[in-house]
Amino acid sequence: MSIFGTMKTAVSGMNAQANRLGTVGDNIANSNTTAYKKVTTAFSSFVLPSTDGVYNSGGVQTSVVNSISQQGALVSTSSTTDLAISGDGFFYVQDPTGARYYTRNGSFTIQQSDGNKSTLINSAGFTLLAAPDAAAAGDPGQYQPIIVEADKLTKVASTSATMNANFDSRLLTADNPEFTSTVSFYEANYGEKGIYTVTYKKIADATATTGSKWTAEIKSSIDLKKPGYDPEITAVDPAVAGSGTAVDTLTIEFDPTTNKIKTITNAAGTVSNDQKIGVGGIAATGENAITFDMSKVTELASDSFSKIAADGSASSSLQDVRVDKDGTVYAVYANGTKKSLGVVGLATFASPDQLEVSTGNVYSATSGSGNATFGIPQQAGVGTIVSGSLEASNVDLANELTEMIEAQRTYTANSKVFQTGADILDVLVNLKR
Repeated sequence: MSIFGTMKTAVSGMNAQANRLGTVGDNIANSNTTAYKKVTTAFSSFVLPSTDGVYNSGGVQTSVVNSISQQGALVSTSSTTDLAISGDGFFYVQDPTGARYYTRNGSFTIQQSDGNKSTLINSAGFTLLAAPDAAAAGDPGQYQPIIVEADKLTKVASTSATMNANFDSRLLTADNPEFTSTVSFYEANYGEKGIYTVTYKKIADATATTGSKWTAEIKSSIDLKKPGYDPEITAVDPAVAGSGTAVDTLTIEFDPTTNKIKTITNAAGTVSNDQKIGVGGIAATGENAITFDMSKVTELASDSFSKIAADGSASSSLQDVRVDKDGTVYAVYANGTKKSLGVVGLATFASPDQLEVSTGNVYSATSGSGNATFGIPQQAGVGTIVSGSLEASNVDLANELTEMIEAQRTYTANSKVFQTGADILDVLVNLKR
């Protein structure tokens, strides 16, 4: 063993503790960084060949160990675009140059990207990517930035309505049975909201060979405000009196065997199970026709009820963007309408701790980590997206402070070894004097 070897060993020890202090410093500095994953220093011995009676001091080697797979605590926030992952998985993101990475930093906000179009960008400047639908979520080549348009939601006229009802078969015409239900709809020209009021009356009792008959008198009311004009106008057709009057009267005949509708006849004598109804005094033609589906109407010996649901929506302004647990992204409008913008799939890895770390708290795949596998949140092996939350760093400050004290003391001890070796060298140098 030489004095120089001893001093070299001491230097390797000091360098090792300096590396340890470096990881401790990074951990403490990023203790409040969203989804930051702590790093630790691992030590291994470096041994040189020795012979009997002669020991060659080696040293110590260090390597960095990432704890990327270790979950951080979830912290609630007030923003629906703040996204945390509970369980395994990474968001797929891209930087301004288009280079793609993986991250768990879900502090996304809506930021304008082009004209009236915006995207979801996190605090490190990376844009969230999503697949167009669940079927494409497993193919990373299908992922593109989520486009949020600031323009108003375009009106969608009502074209169909579904009636789920039961007419109590125990009721007789002598009792004058009657009940009413309503449903909202949106007309085609200006997207204004209207109301259908349907009044049901029994007009014929069942016999041994024929089923009972009911009428369904359908009225609609709607005030149309033409864009650019102040006065409100009511749509009127020469054949129909106008807003609030009967649009159509349907005669419904039931089958006594199945207790379901046998025929539906409108006021014009047309027989059909899918009746087309006009809106707001406008005849049931062209874009103003709404098809009523009555296939779910029955006549059973139970209380009468009627529930009608119509499609369509009025124009409305963007209010919020939300992400469900299954990754579906919605634009939410002021009228409550939701429009799907895509599906945020999550990438998983066989060995996530082997990912390459880059600036901005993002990762790249390596041969050690394996390739990314994309899946829909909540599926087997894939975590859940939690909206309105962020993942905190997994740094334990108390543990880091302890590590810092230990590193300082060990560094000092190694410096003492180096100083002792230097003192011995001084003795050797002074032997000739």
